[in-house]
Amino acid sequence: MASRAPLMKGEQSYATVTDHISSTLLDRRTPRVLWYGFALFFLMAMGFLYGVTYLFVQGVGVFGLNIPVAWGFPIINTVWWIGIGHAGTLISAILLLLNQRWRTSINRFAEAMTIFAASMAGLFPILHLGRPWFAYWLIPYPNTMGLWPQWRSPLIWDFFAIATYLTVSALFWYMGMIPDLATLRDRAKNPWSQGIYGALSLGWRGSAIHWHRYQTAYLLLAGLATPLVVSVHSIVALDFAVAITPGYHSTIFPPYFVAGALYSGFAMALTIAIPLRAVFKLDDFITLRHLNVMGKVMLAAGMIVAYGYIIEVFIAYYSGDEYHRYMMINRAMGPYAWWFWGMLICNVVFGQLLWFRWVRTTPVVLFFLSIVINVGMWLERYVIVITSEHRGFLPSMWDTVSSTPWDWLVLFGSIGLFFTLMFVFVRLLPVISMAEMRELVHEQHESGAGAHGSGKESP
Repeated sequence: MASRAPLMKGEQSYATVTDHISSTLLDRRTPRVLWYGFALFFLMAMGFLYGVTYLFVQGVGVFGLNIPVAWGFPIINTVWWIGIGHAGTLISAILLLLNQRWRTSINRFAEAMTIFAASMAGLFPILHLGRPWFAYWLIPYPNTMGLWPQWRSPLIWDFFAIATYLTVSALFWYMGMIPDLATLRDRAKNPWSQGIYGALSLGWRGSAIHWHRYQTAYLLLAGLATPLVVSVHSIVALDFAVAITPGYHSTIFPPYFVAGALYSGFAMALTIAIPLRAVFKLDDFITLRHLNVMGKVMLAAGMIVAYGYIIEVFIAYYSGDEYHRYMMINRAMGPYAWWFWGMLICNVVFGQLLWFRWVRTTPVVLFFLSIVINVGMWLERYVIVITSEHRGFLPSMWDTVSSTPWDWLVLFGSIGLFFTLMFVFVRLLPVISMAEMRELVHEQHESGAGAHGSGKESP
């Protein structure tokens, strides 16, 4: 029987793990490629700021919206961003409860990805309101007029779903970093760094009682976050499913959206992990086995997404609803057909490459494939939102919608803001959990797995 592959390459010790990870923050100068990347994405983030400012001044009409297409890029972007954040919760919470140790090398930046993606998702419903300065009306609070939110409005559902997801994810992320922040506090030479890391570590001293309370709270937060993987994107799916619009009104949407979220989320996790692995020389920690396992999860989620596409076609024809049937024909042959076929090529055709192990273990190929899949998942949201609305029940409700430069500016600007926040995180906080990695080193030494030096998965 082939031996199990180690989670890390080479012979590691507690000291080398801590030295390697902490040195990316305390000892090394910022690699030049990070400055170039930060400059590019910061420029894109400034474009987002400019686009949002122009939107506030001119109104929501700057987006390519009309009647009957009242939902456009803001809702597309909301669903896309909230989906991207799902991989972080799955890696952090569910795999922790299932005792999957391979999550250790990737959970920290996946959690950061979750928080930043959920933050992006929370912005777009507000931008879509038309009067975003009244966004606080979504919050149920006592007021003199006795007014309460409309609980049947999907806007309220989105507010509570995203707010809950963001809050629990942020608590879970911060809780996991406390031991590492104490390590950085003790190793930092700059007084300012010592003070900041010391305040954030909340007086952590590594005592037995500290570890007991930490592990208890960490598991409780993991249990609290686990249902969010299913519930949050199911609520977003119900925004569509409760409508009578053909193409929206489908019970397949909640599981279909959750699978798509994991598909795009793991694709974004790979988009971040592979450059981090190369820039900071983290091959010993993020091994080919990690990339291989993440590729397998993407393959499974992609097959569920492909099944969802087939079921959509089946439901349209089996239901006998002529409006639903026409909607599917219009998607494939109408004015937005190339968006539809582009979605299938990116998500289904390219996704089949993940069946090959050499694709899953070749970082460059996997990196570009992850980008293609995320583009495909954005196209999926576009197809769902636009092609379902632009042909109403009556010919008088037929119209096409054209995206404006402001649509694209805000979309790419949000991507720039997301990666700008990721760059700041990478330079200020540990991208890999030192405490959990030391525990993993101990387990591998106990089992003798540290004797394997190849770091490659056994056949």
